[in-house]
Amino acid sequence: MSSNIQTLILHAHDTGPNPYKVAILLEALQLPYQVKLWQFGEEANGVKGPEFTKINENGRVPALEDPNTGVVSWESGAVVNYILRVYDKDSKFGAGPSEQDKVDFDKWVFFLVSSLGPMTGQCNWFRHYHSSNNEDAYKRFQEQTYRTYGVLENQLKKSDGRSMLEKGYTAVDMHFYPWLLQHDYAGCSVDSYPNVKKWLDSMAQRPDIKAAYENVKKGEKV
Repeated sequence: MSSNIQTLILHAHDTGPNPYKVAILLEALQLPYQVKLWQFGEEANGVKGPEFTKINENGRVPALEDPNTGVVSWESGAVVNYILRVYDKDSKFGAGPSEQDKVDFDKWVFFLVSSLGPMTGQCNWFRHYHSSNNEDAYKRFQEQTYRTYGVLENQLKKSDGRSMLEKGYTAVDMHFYPWLLQHDYAGCSVDSYPNVKKWLDSMAQRPDIKAAYENVKKGEKV
């Protein structure tokens, strides 16, 4: 990547999964970036506060500021797509060339953002944050999370647990990894899903993923 590229700014916090997706892609493309860590809440350093909502009206991370283009993006899917369009012209981590390749890429990203992500997030909420115990609600979302694990298990069989798409390692894997990594926190086990477990173990050894987790955690606190 050109040394003339100015440093991008990734707005994040270090607990949720979505900022890590973006950091992994930035690492994979060897793009310079700095991390600013925001807190929850409406204070001056909070994602619901007046400073951050100038960047993202929805008051959530991640958001990305790119001084090279003047573009500000938020929502992790939109941020990843922006980076792929602008900085991955050869589609090393994007979809393959055929229309089926593009559909396959999109459908698995949408499966993450519409199914596995929200179901895991609800498990997290009812297991750790809900004001009162609601085991029925938790069980419902846990069952749906396991259903999505089963879908992924069958998909990963096609690559022998190496990657979500048969093409190989792509941004689809980057989308899924931070959410699946939270399975313990959500109270879910991957022991019954050998290809999912194999994939998780393999992803954890990737240098770009290791670097992303290190860099986000040591980001500059706002």
